Amino acid sequence: MHRRDFLKSTALGAAALALTHSAPAAPTPFRAPRWRGFNLLEFFSGQGPARAFREFDFETMAAWGFNFARIPMSYWHWSRPDPTRWMTIDEKPFELLDRVIDLGRQYGVHINLNLHRIPGYCINGRDREPLDLFEGPAEKRAQALEAACHHWRFMARRYQSVPSAQLSFDLINEPPDITGAAYRDVVAPLVAAIRAESPDRLIVADGIAVGRVPVPEIVDLNLMQSSRGYDPMEVSHHRAGWVPGYTVDTWPQPAWPMTVRGQTIDREVLRARLVTPWKAIEAQGVQVHVGEWGCYRYTPHAIALAWMQDLLELWEEAGWGWALWNLRGDFGVLDSGRSDVAYEEFKGHKLDRRMLEFLQAH
Repeated sequence: MHRRDFLKSTALGAAALALTHSAPAAPTPFRAPRWRGFNLLEFFSGQGPARAFREFDFETMAAWGFNFARIPMSYWHWSRPDPTRWMTIDEKPFELLDRVIDLGRQYGVHINLNLHRIPGYCINGRDREPLDLFEGPAEKRAQALEAACHHWRFMARRYQSVPSAQLSFDLINEPPDITGAAYRDVVAPLVAAIRAESPDRLIVADGIAVGRVPVPEIVDLNLMQSSRGYDPMEVSHHRAGWVPGYTVDTWPQPAWPMTVRGQTIDREVLRARLVTPWKAIEAQGVQVHVGEWGCYRYTPHAIALAWMQDLLELWEEAGWGWALWNLRGDFGVLDSGRSDVAYEEFKGHKLDRRMLEFLQAH
């Protein structure tokens, strides 16, 4: 892959990044196929050194018929949570991302780079950022936004020769529950920073309210919008201790369909929550993709599969692709650690064959 010299300085000052509603519209955006695949987590945590991606994952996904890998990343791998260091980027970790893009090209798997932790925001440990991208004094938000633009501009320049058929950018993982106008104030400068280096790049924006709500206010920016598939959390995140408010005593045992706080949640409720609002944004010309979904290891397997089948059929009917969280691990088809699965040995891993077949069928 052609390496691009790092842009040592940027013309994007805080004044130029003042919260604004303006951004250049893209040319006719790349029309994506129905991408289906997995999140790969080597750059996810930001704790410790970045890990190399595994060729096994790409070879396996391609052999199984999948064509998409979302790469949630923490900027802590190449910078630090310190406003005085935000504009300094260590290029060394990007050699691992160069490799993942090469693997994607080799195996026909589209790569979607996502800033799970961006300067000023992360859905996990938001308070660990020194300044907040969405809250606080305007000058502090502008400082975080300048840094966020700088990081995306760097990636856009580094990978400007890679076509959108192979590589897309997902701006911010699961933004908070804010207004569409407030979200646009952040998204528009990020889009402008990317398009200054890579005008034709396919750019993805997660919905607001943790990815659950589509955003009409950014339709004119010609972005793909990314939804989520975790409803109801009582099924998808049973015994997930990181979920705010979860306790063993207060969360009911999962079932499918399931009654939650007096309301029965079933396939048609999922349609109303997770499909209908997004179909409305799609009708305005927006491409839709489900960037994350899945069921944590402690939900009984039969219940997890019944719930997953309803979601998969709804998304197949809608014509949308998706990315399971994850390939290997607690939500995945490999090495998930479920106690009620008859695993199959697969190249040194434990394969949940039934879950894999559900995914392949839809």
